[in-house]
Amino acid sequence: MTGAATQCGQPSAQPGRVYRIGVISAAIDGRPQPTNGHTWHFAQYFHPEVNLPAIRRHLDPGSARMFERYTRNPRYNFDQLPFPDTRITHVYSNPADGLTNYIETFPGVRIARSLDELVENVDAVWLGDASGKGNDHYALVAPALQRGLPTFCDKPIGGTVAETRRILELARQHRAPLMSSSLFRHEFGMEQALRMRDSSEFGPLQFVLASMQGGFSRDGWFIYGQHPVWTVMTLCGPGVEAVSMYAREATAHALITYRDRMPAEVWYGRPDLAGQYCHTSVHFARQVYQFTPAIEGDFWYGHHYEMFRMAHTFREMVRTRREPVPHREILEVTAILHAGAKSMQERGRLVGLSEVM
Repeated sequence: MTGAATQCGQPSAQPGRVYRIGVISAAIDGRPQPTNGHTWHFAQYFHPEVNLPAIRRHLDPGSARMFERYTRNPRYNFDQLPFPDTRITHVYSNPADGLTNYIETFPGVRIARSLDELVENVDAVWLGDASGKGNDHYALVAPALQRGLPTFCDKPIGGTVAETRRILELARQHRAPLMSSSLFRHEFGMEQALRMRDSSEFGPLQFVLASMQGGFSRDGWFIYGQHPVWTVMTLCGPGVEAVSMYAREATAHALITYRDRMPAEVWYGRPDLAGQYCHTSVHFARQVYQFTPAIEGDFWYGHHYEMFRMAHTFREMVRTRREPVPHREILEVTAILHAGAKSMQERGRLVGLSEVM
């Protein structure tokens, strides 16, 4: 159901090469993210060395335990970590608060004084943003895209449909491989669901229910609603026709419809998911498959796996210049969020994606 990945230029994988990764930390309405989890946790897979005592000094106890027990534990390396061909060489943010702690934690990384300095000295760029707003993303990734560098732009890639389209068009214009997605796209259970879908062994896909914990709010929909909507997009593909959304108190339901296939539903603010974060039910004609991020009941092991898989997917894009996520999917995810918000304002009216595109 999903479109084919795009190839930008010629594959660049070279035996023995070490790819230099530049990390950018987005701001939150102009305020820095000194311990931005999307640069500290997600991007750390690209760097072979980590100073664990520094982790304990600079991050919260839960994050320190995550590094010690999972992400930097040799027993949980999936026979792939650390990656032999990547290294973070530069880091940038404006304001630069917290970067001295970052370079203490990841030995050998240098603070870039400007975006131009960063992109001139790296082979690929990772933009991490834990805010979920995306309002500074274009300015932060434009120098990398203009140089044709493989770039990860955290979700939401743009805070609006227009900004998302602007970033996608800049990447196309300069033939720069671009990746953006939710972490949910890389869950172990998601990979299994996709194998089941593609095998056709269980019959056609009939319905997807993507659930997310946490109390619903309109602002939260644009930030955290990204995750279950990405779940739907990954399983059902692009081509969404319309969205109907209803919210009451701390929960919301969004029905996502297609002209040519069965619908999907997002349940945001599901009250029974404490400790699981999300839950997905994938209904085939002859089988129902359900999953959470956990692997064998261990949420943190599963979280480590999905972060590793997202980093590995980006690494493959850097090596081959083949985009893993079609641009149409990225754009439609943003449009679904805005169509849902418009529907909610209009008493659940079925809002066509064309109305917000």
